[in-house]
Amino acid sequence: MIHLVRFKLAAYARSHRLLQPMIGLTAMLILFYSTLIPPGSELSSYADSAGLLIVIFAWASRGLLDTEPPTQRLISMTAARGPVREITAGLISALVVNLGMAAIAIVLPLIHGFAAMPVPADLMRGIGLHLLSLSVGTALGALASNAILPSPAVSMLVLFGGYVALLLISLTPVGRFSVPIVLWMRAANEKVLDGALPGLAAAALFWAAAGMVFYVRLRRTRP
Repeated sequence: MIHLVRFKLAAYARSHRLLQPMIGLTAMLILFYSTLIPPGSELSSYADSAGLLIVIFAWASRGLLDTEPPTQRLISMTAARGPVREITAGLISALVVNLGMAAIAIVLPLIHGFAAMPVPADLMRGIGLHLLSLSVGTALGALASNAILPSPAVSMLVLFGGYVALLLISLTPVGRFSVPIVLWMRAANEKVLDGALPGLAAAALFWAAAGMVFYVRLRRTRP
């Protein structure tokens, strides 16, 4: 498993696929922090960042999982003595890449972006929201990967369309039972995130886990 994760990360790092989500991440962070965030608004800024970066995390996840051609995936499955380890290694690799990107999104405003340093509690909440975001993004990117959707056009449509659908659903009355992107943004802006966070986190993690399980089940039936 460890060797497979290293192999997948090394292949992704050597490819040009990593540049695409990194450019997207950089562009979004420039837009977020082109002007200094005033004191007291750090958590709402982190909440907005976490919500909007889901699509970047999904893009990175899809790119990593698509780095290996089908034949190479079959070789990896054979070396791992079955599909489960190879599939799991791919998801872990995608999570590692997204953890790195989330770290950039969290640390950068501390260097340049916030007019004042956030209190430790707000920093921890911001980290938690980005962890929810990358979990959802990784699952969405996996479901849009080449092994599930061979057509690049359909794959990109599902990735970006899926993200837009998540945003729209989170605006409806059933939003708290889906991935509550807009709800955690609102809660952070209204300073009521502490009370709402457990329920919002449970919903986001449930759907992220469900997406990954669905991906694993689909992958086990095809190379």
